[in-house]
Amino acid sequence: MFADDGYGVRLFPLLRAAPVPVDISIVERGRARRIEHSEDMFEVGPGEGSAPHVLRGISGFRVMNEGGVGDWLAFLGASYFRSAGTLHQYGLSARGLAIDTGIDGKEEFPAFTSFWLERTGAGLTIYALLQGPSVVGAWRFVTRMTDAAVVQDVSSAIWLRRDVERLGIAPLTSMFWYDEGNPQARADWRPEIHDSDGLLIHNRAGERLWRPLGNPPRPTINVFADPQGGSAFGLLQRDRNFDHYQDDGVFYEKRPSLWVEPKGDWGPGAVMLYEIPTNRETDDNVVAFWTPDRPATAGSTFTFDYRLRWLPGEPPAGSQSPAQSQSPAPAIAPARVVDRWTGTAGRPGLEPIANARRLVVDFAGPALKGLDRQSGVTAAVSIDQGRLLTVDAYPVVGQPGRWRMIADVTRSSRPANLRATLERNGRALSETVIHQFY
Repeated sequence: MFADDGYGVRLFPLLRAAPVPVDISIVERGRARRIEHSEDMFEVGPGEGSAPHVLRGISGFRVMNEGGVGDWLAFLGASYFRSAGTLHQYGLSARGLAIDTGIDGKEEFPAFTSFWLERTGAGLTIYALLQGPSVVGAWRFVTRMTDAAVVQDVSSAIWLRRDVERLGIAPLTSMFWYDEGNPQARADWRPEIHDSDGLLIHNRAGERLWRPLGNPPRPTINVFADPQGGSAFGLLQRDRNFDHYQDDGVFYEKRPSLWVEPKGDWGPGAVMLYEIPTNRETDDNVVAFWTPDRPATAGSTFTFDYRLRWLPGEPPAGSQSPAQSQSPAPAIAPARVVDRWTGTAGRPGLEPIANARRLVVDFAGPALKGLDRQSGVTAAVSIDQGRLLTVDAYPVVGQPGRWRMIADVTRSSRPANLRATLERNGRALSETVIHQFY
């Protein structure tokens, strides 16, 4: 369907992972034409003829690269969709809506049941009807491929049939097994296995928060309050070094990052991060979404507009509009977290400090270039469980613009969140890293 110009569409048959049929219509000249299923619609393989044994129905669709080899966008199953991005490698997914995620026995997975596809000058516009026991809604995705990213401008309208305890807007779903920051979870020969390695938040107060993902011993919810509303957030795959994964089959270093930019006034709320323990790479064990403070009661309506960027790297500077930010963008971007390790506390070569552990974080960026130990750079560090024993920050020898922060902390019986920022004269030079000890 549509021209073979990078926006051609192919359909999915009913699958074991997506057994529920959906309606798909093509919109041309303002009129919609429903696609009817036929027994010769799907082939077993190229040139091998039809597949009459396939269950009758269509489960979703995908958007093909120019030439028809491979796809770069797919809507398949419940309200899930994902893009391979500009590096042509699928990874994390998005959803239309999350209902009661992280609440035992209550999570609901509403589904896109009907789609209308329209080829426009801007790319491909996708209209979708979402239905579930607690909700009905309408979505529009204006989708285009650019050299820098796959961009989707999303508009949504939501009507609640029932009370919902936790309404998840712009939910993102990913996988994290282990990296260099939690080697205790490693059970495979590959050095790291993850689709995403951290949650990034840019809030309206001007803070940039980086929360490395983890593999907790039990399901864990972290809440990042957004009292002014409109925080941009996303799950990123920052580590792009093949040597850190050593997987030439699934190419984790090419997995896209996904960035959410709110439009308009979302009101107060919070970004939530839900992490589930896993011991394999086939589990989607990470969910991030925004939830409103406003009660989601039966009969209420919500509208949310936002932009999704499927990126090969960091979100672009200024990706949060001036209307959403109450602080001017810094002249030089804050340094970013580029590496993180954990281990025993104490000085190397001496007996480790009992009942304590160490966090090491490397920051890098132009904001740190030319600074040395005499430049007045300090690490502002706090922890909500246990005690800080030692904190140090210094430039890494032979690595211009790279600084290392070391913190030793006592162990605690509960998860402990450590926050650290590099500062100079009271001004942040880096994003704030939030590391969770289990």
